Amino acid sequence: MGIVLLIIVGAAAGFLATRLMGMETDIPTTIVLGVAGALVGGFALRALVMMAGWMAGFVGAVMGALLLVWIWKTWASR
Repeated sequence: MGIVLLIIVGAAAGFLATRLMGMETDIPTTIVLGVAGALVGGFALRALVMMAGWMAGFVGAVMGALLLVWIWKTWASR
């Protein structure tokens, strides 16, 4: 069932992508482009979400430290 769903979603994604890019391709090429794009996009999105988990914590830590430094400079200068 997963393969069939991948082909259907890939065909829809391939159709949409080829039309947005102004390409006229045949049906098998559209399906292959869509399925390959779904695989690449899926892997990239998973990697981005995994990195965003620890990166979000890092960005939050830096922002918190910047806030504390700003407060320290504001109150310590008085």
